[in-house]
Amino acid sequence: MRLAIQVEALKLRHSLVGAIATLAMVAGVLALLGGITAGVANGNPQMIAQAGPAGVLDWPGLLAGATQITAVSSLLGFGVVLAWLFGREFTDGTITGLFALPIRLSRIALAKLGVYALWAVLVGFAAVVGILILGLAMGYGSPGARVWAGLGRLILVEILTAAVAVPVAWIATVTRSVLAGVGGTIALVVLAQIGALAGAGGWLPLAAPALWAMSDGAGVGAIQLALVLVLALGFAALVCATWSRLQLDR
Repeated sequence: MRLAIQVEALKLRHSLVGAIATLAMVAGVLALLGGITAGVANGNPQMIAQAGPAGVLDWPGLLAGATQITAVSSLLGFGVVLAWLFGREFTDGTITGLFALPIRLSRIALAKLGVYALWAVLVGFAAVVGILILGLAMGYGSPGARVWAGLGRLILVEILTAAVAVPVAWIATVTRSVLAGVGGTIALVVLAQIGALAGAGGWLPLAAPALWAMSDGAGVGAIQLALVLVLALGFAALVCATWSRLQLDR
């Protein structure tokens, strides 16, 4: 199992998809925040109006902007990486070689999920550290207790959003396609938006992490957030079970 994790980690570390996704989810978020900050600082009325709570040059404004961007972009980034992790074996034809390895395919799938989880946590911490550095560079002063709490929520929303994306691994597996996995990611984003607009709120696991973060932790309860983990664990088990039944002729 340890060797499988090392191999999957090596694949992700040297992949162009992993590198681009990491840059987009860390440097991309910081670039967008910097653009918003510059527009607000220059007194751009359109930027200030569109930014809403993020149109204030202080820690709360920065965290509001980071939360809005993260809530929208993270699910896409996590889903694309999951689609690549699981779908590439079929697209590249390497799935055939996996059958010859002295390890069950279900364990390989579990190793992929483990590497993905570790990567997601690292991305979350990297993004939050970047936001902290940006705020200090902008002269917002030393973070207080509320700011640290907000930064902690950002890390948690990244992790929870990564959990929400786990169904993409199953979609990429059953379709044997990276593109289908990416399409599934887009479908999850759309469903989350529709559910939020329809009033499902925190009871829809796809939308719960974003709503929780954007309400400063007040809009979604612990039970509702727990449903996110139930969804992730359920689909993780389904992915492993599906991989255990894979056949070369299908």
